[in-house]
Amino acid sequence: MDEKGRIARAAGSMSVATLISRFLGYTRDMILAFYFGATGLSDTFFVAFRVPNLLRELFAEGSMTAAFVPVLTEYEVKDPQEAKRLVRITFSFLFALAGAVCVIGIIYAPKFVSVLGVGYIDDPEKFARTVLLTRVMFPFLLFMSLAALIMGALNVKRVFFISAVAPAMLNITIIVSVVALVHTLDTPILAAAIGVSLGGLVQFAFQLPSFYKQGYGLAPLWKPRHPGMIRMVKLIGPAVIGMAVAQINVVVSTTLATLLPEGSVTYLFYAMRLAHFPVGVFGVAVGTAVLPSLSTHAANKDFDALREDFSFSLRLLLFVSLPSMAGLIALKEPIVNLLLQRGAWTYVATVGTSQALMYYSFGLWAYMGVRVVAPAFYSMQDTKTPVKAGVIALTLNVVLSFALMGPLKHSGLALANALSSMLNFMMLMLLLRKKLQRVEGRRILRSFLKSAFASAVMGVLAWAVLRQPMWTMHGDTGLKAALMLGVIAGSALLYVILSRILGCEELDFIVSRFMNKERR
Repeated sequence: MDEKGRIARAAGSMSVATLISRFLGYTRDMILAFYFGATGLSDTFFVAFRVPNLLRELFAEGSMTAAFVPVLTEYEVKDPQEAKRLVRITFSFLFALAGAVCVIGIIYAPKFVSVLGVGYIDDPEKFARTVLLTRVMFPFLLFMSLAALIMGALNVKRVFFISAVAPAMLNITIIVSVVALVHTLDTPILAAAIGVSLGGLVQFAFQLPSFYKQGYGLAPLWKPRHPGMIRMVKLIGPAVIGMAVAQINVVVSTTLATLLPEGSVTYLFYAMRLAHFPVGVFGVAVGTAVLPSLSTHAANKDFDALREDFSFSLRLLLFVSLPSMAGLIALKEPIVNLLLQRGAWTYVATVGTSQALMYYSFGLWAYMGVRVVAPAFYSMQDTKTPVKAGVIALTLNVVLSFALMGPLKHSGLALANALSSMLNFMMLMLLLRKKLQRVEGRRILRSFLKSAFASAVMGVLAWAVLRQPMWTMHGDTGLKAALMLGVIAGSALLYVILSRILGCEELDFIVSRFMNKERR
């Protein structure tokens, strides 16, 4: 199997696994919306969750992707036994670091909340509840950091499915915790916080059998001066800053939303969750699948192969991200109504969330594109360039957030995030082109324009079909689900037909892969 086939197969496997996890994630969201609605109670939970989740992005998934995978890949190519030792060394280092951060976070939770929940400082009850929830959820950081290490080691071995489906364990644990504990606690929202921390532990443990099967171990080995560890630390520094830039965008939105009318934090949380559905299913899958391949090319100094696989991965990602963007914009209110409008969730909350969803979706293609462009830099062990682009994008996001939150309220914060994502993607593409001399830019642009046209036609027709009063009301879930599935299936078919007419290479590749699989 050629490298393109391996990337596509790995991305497909991860997409299926992630789809399972996301389905359970939205089940979790529906349960949270049913019990807590879009109220001050839910706002405090999402503000509290932002603290450990921010640090998780910094110490876990972001840094592991940027530093651990490329370095471990190089060791795996040259000395597999030393690669296994490096995993143990990294585990020991990460356990100590993340554990220390957890202790500090629990002690100083009020300080974190006073920054992220600035709008709660004058409300002692809200502030105290947010601090309590933050402390309960801080162990989530430790467990998820270790889970990310396991995921990175498995990905280097080209084992993707198990690590991609592992987040489903987190979602199942939260669901069970909420349903089992919500009526037994004096502070019902505490059930969700307990589920978050327990879920992180379950997600870590779920991957261990596959991890051990690959010959890895977790016996403590404290050698922080190991050459591989030193290289990772040097790479992690800029990587953490780069991830901090991305997460500060989210923090800025959350903090400013606490100054807006009640429910704004919740609107933004659910809107981003929905907008990032295709990011998780496709963007993360392709980005994760392509990094080991690009890292291998970089280790072998085969930059022609690196350029070709990068171009292919980005075009494949744009081919699926653009119709996803069009679908979310066209069907924003029906989607929110179907998934969330029941129990304590009102139509007012549906409108607020769908407005934010529309603005977040404008930048979806760029946000997903960064998931492939950034790993191209990481594969060459360059974590500084994405930071430079990210800092400029962050500055734009902050400026636009303040400028747009007045006229557009929480939707202005979503639009600012989308526009800054577009700038980040475009800068990274220009910088990568400079680094590699060429990136098949014209081929990528042609693919983008074809997919954009087909997506626009598809989106307009889908919007016209579902313009009905039923999407403003509670109930009729079965009928709504059937209509939604029918429209989505019809839209997907239309997109495929239009792509075939326009001669999209990515469709031909997907069809050929499917046909070859069927023959086997």
